[in-house]
Amino acid sequence: MSRTHTQPVIASRWFPLALWREAVSREPALTFLALCMALALVPTLIAMGLDARALRGVGLWVKPAKFMASLSLFAISTAWFIGLLPPAPRRSRSVRLVVWTILVAGVAEVGYISLQAALGQASHYNVGDRWHLLAYQLMGLGAMALMLTQPLLAWQIVRHGDAGVPPVWREAVVLGLLMTFVLGVGAAAPLASAQPPAGAGLPVLGWHLGGGDLRPAHFIGSHAQQFVPWAGALMLWAWPSRARAGLWLFALAYSGLWWAAWLRGLHGAVWLPPPV
Repeated sequence: MSRTHTQPVIASRWFPLALWREAVSREPALTFLALCMALALVPTLIAMGLDARALRGVGLWVKPAKFMASLSLFAISTAWFIGLLPPAPRRSRSVRLVVWTILVAGVAEVGYISLQAALGQASHYNVGDRWHLLAYQLMGLGAMALMLTQPLLAWQIVRHGDAGVPPVWREAVVLGLLMTFVLGVGAAAPLASAQPPAGAGLPVLGWHLGGGDLRPAHFIGSHAQQFVPWAGALMLWAWPSRARAGLWLFALAYSGLWWAAWLRGLHGAVWLPPPV
């Protein structure tokens, strides 16, 4: 009897529609943003197939597609983690600041990158005139604001996190949010002035692993938001009695991977001259 009643509950719980409803109940605005970015990928991928123009050996629409996918994942992850807060703290000024910063900064950044792609111009490292220099600096400030939302949310979870949530899962989320900020900014700061090598690089990702490319380190850092909580959830499921130790070992190994990618990216990096 118990198994008969349990199986449908589990099935409905993990059904995509149920997951969508759960995300909406946790934070509707960020969930909607994630959906919009995912849908925007469709015409962007079509443009990628129809528009043969390239910049520095890479198709013009590759960068908008990657940023849309990244923002979609960033938004839905943040929305899900806001669900660790009870209803009242979710409506607090701090959480509203997190939500609106991601909405405004994220849409502005993806919008500018897409506009520049349509114009056949670079969005990053385009500092040849005052307008593009200003736009690039504002884009950098927006990216920093996005990263700052993560420790702010982590602090709210530490202060107001739902006591019914398993402590290791809450700890994994907080650790992932903090590592996203520290490692993401740690790679983004030099990356802002170190233009990656030209050419396509690795398939899909576009990275160059021979040195001089800080994008792998930036990816590892900014996506700690997903990988560290996923690892915590896996540890909690597979080894509940040793989940905390496993989580911290994973975090240590993950940081080591970031450090290796960061050093590799700095080796042979080509730095932009300071603007006149």
